[in-house]
Amino acid sequence: MPIRLLPETLVNRIAAGEVVERPAAAVKELVENAIDAGATRIDVVARDGGKSLIAVTDDGCGMTPDELVLAVERHATSKLPGDDLLDIRSLGFRGEALPSIGAVSCLTITSRARDADSAWSLTVDAGAKGQPQPAALAQGTRIEVRDLFAAVPARLKFLKASRTEYDHIADCLERLAMAHPGVAFTLSDGGRGGLRLSAAQGDLLDARLTRLGALMGRDFQENAVPVTAVREEVSLAGWIGLPTLHRPTAKHQHLFVNGRPVRDKLMVGAVRAAYADFLPRDRHPMLALFLDIDPQEVDVNVHPAKAEVRFRDQGLVRGLIVGSLKHALAEAGHRASTTVGLATLGALRPEPAGDTTDSGFTPSPLPYGRSGGGSSSGTGSGWGGSYTPAAVPRGLAERSAAFQAPTQTGLPPLQGRLSGFGNGFAPAARPPEYRVPDPATLKPEPPPDSHPLGAARAQVHTTYIVAQTREGIVIVDQHAAHERLVYERMKTALLEGGVKRQALLIPELIELDEPSANRLLARSAELAELGLVIEGFGNGCVMVREVPALLGQSDVKNLIRDLAEELSELGDALSLKERLEEVCATMACHGSVRAGRSLSVDEMNALLRQMEATPHSGQCNHGRPTYVELKLADIERLFGRR
Repeated sequence: MPIRLLPETLVNRIAAGEVVERPAAAVKELVENAIDAGATRIDVVARDGGKSLIAVTDDGCGMTPDELVLAVERHATSKLPGDDLLDIRSLGFRGEALPSIGAVSCLTITSRARDADSAWSLTVDAGAKGQPQPAALAQGTRIEVRDLFAAVPARLKFLKASRTEYDHIADCLERLAMAHPGVAFTLSDGGRGGLRLSAAQGDLLDARLTRLGALMGRDFQENAVPVTAVREEVSLAGWIGLPTLHRPTAKHQHLFVNGRPVRDKLMVGAVRAAYADFLPRDRHPMLALFLDIDPQEVDVNVHPAKAEVRFRDQGLVRGLIVGSLKHALAEAGHRASTTVGLATLGALRPEPAGDTTDSGFTPSPLPYGRSGGGSSSGTGSGWGGSYTPAAVPRGLAERSAAFQAPTQTGLPPLQGRLSGFGNGFAPAARPPEYRVPDPATLKPEPPPDSHPLGAARAQVHTTYIVAQTREGIVIVDQHAAHERLVYERMKTALLEGGVKRQALLIPELIELDEPSANRLLARSAELAELGLVIEGFGNGCVMVREVPALLGQSDVKNLIRDLAEELSELGDALSLKERLEEVCATMACHGSVRAGRSLSVDEMNALLRQMEATPHSGQCNHGRPTYVELKLADIERLFGRR
């Protein structure tokens, strides 16, 4: 077949396949254009999951009729003032979004430039461009995309259900809203309302937290730690969740570069490295990080949808993220997320009615309903509120009357049972007789509100410490808490004294491919600081002379291979550090206070004080919480006191 040029309409459809893979991609391009136009409010309507209609309305700067004509031409853009492809200071750039969308749909653009006396409209139907026509619009731009992919039915068949496509649009809009808290956003399907976000006020860091709280939930807003760091003109800001606030997937990790949502492997790996010491391997933290870097130092055009970026100095970016996140978590001290206490209260919630016991009694929810301002359901199974007769479960009054009835039930009256508690109805363990203590022997106890974790009051099952605070109680797992304390001391000792080495009786030879061996040898000095001494032994062969003594009888070959693989992917010797930390964690576990050991009040208080002074003591080495805090107000709700 002879070589020929493709028709322009077909070229645009091919470009649409790269840029607009689904309705959410079209929404992303249009909303980014609105943000670049200086909009302070953006309204999005997506009917039928965006298949039948996508409408994006903004109050930005708008366009003149001549600009409308240019906007739907290939490679036309207002976002590249010079001709430097690396100097991109806006969200959009590629110049293919509008003509590509118009090639596979019916696209209508209505816009009114600022200070203009009228608006103009232009239509592109399946690639056929019209002429600007007068139209009505108060301000900004409105873009309507109807019958997306109608010109390419094959692409339409591969779209998911309308609800799924709508969820993708919502996810895309939420990510853009996180990066731009000063812009108000709305999203609907043309009927009932959906997403509605007002513009956040205050400085940028607080505004971001307000916006993140609206999108990621109040739990994140209450348990987030601020991150601010600058290194060599690269700045990092954002909010990260405490280690005890984690999720089974990385869905709640939001990363941004120069205001652009990205999914970058380098940044994800840095986050994983920063939290590796605090989370189980299958759990992921909640966070939102905003990286600002000189556009000359990052390439945003390595992906058609601009979802991936490439940094010129990857080591600088990774080091900044890991260091700043670890510093922020250390600043959090012994804090554990409030969701731990809420989960505990949820575990105390009674079983739902319907299970009948052997005695014929049916368990029912707590007879305390909400009052004024509570749940609209008004059911008695809610948490909180005051006691209301209407909330008493059915049959409770009858069971209470039968229980207190006199001898007709075959039981003595209630008053008689109480009076006979000391003879015939003695408890299994009688409390010791109370004696008035000698004031001279009493030691003054610190007030409960003088310390964040309170004063120890009791030890339960020789495993848990119960402490009293000003606002409630704290329950501490003594083994988990002491395990973290020992672990942190071991890490400090490693940093101060270096890693002890153990020479191999017979050096180990490991064969690798030549590039992997060269990467390892190039980092030999850093590996030696961690206790691993390697040398080159011909092409593609590495000889190991010494290993960290903490590793004991380790599999040196697999360790070297893992290091070589991670060096090629992340550029850092992460595996060795992780293995050393795992060994430290194992040793700390065996060297800490075990469950089942009785502690004196002084020992319990000493443990609490050490926890308050030790970073990361809110979770053990395995990612579990070391203590649970229950607020007095929540405890009172359990008993219907409020």
